[in-house]
Amino acid sequence: MPSSWSNKRERQYEQIKRSASRRGRSAGVAKRIAAATTNKTRRMKGETKSRGGSRGRTSTSRRTMHRKRAAAGRKGGRARRRG
Repeated sequence: MPSSWSNKRERQYEQIKRSASRRGRSAGVAKRIAAATTNKTRRMKGETKSRGGSRGRTSTSRRTMHRKRAAAGRKGGRARRRG
């Protein structure tokens, strides 16, 4: 476990690892699942340093896309939509 994790995240990691092991995952896979899930939670809660390149859209960019689509509709055009 990285030293940057708080006690709460270390407990979360251990709980997820135990849970995955109980469900029949190997020790290595259980560690990977626990680390990925814990890091995902840290990103979502804003506990990591921002490095850019986040996946998906944030709520503000969703609002921006909504505004662009609404404006295009008013102009009689169609905003480009992402797949």
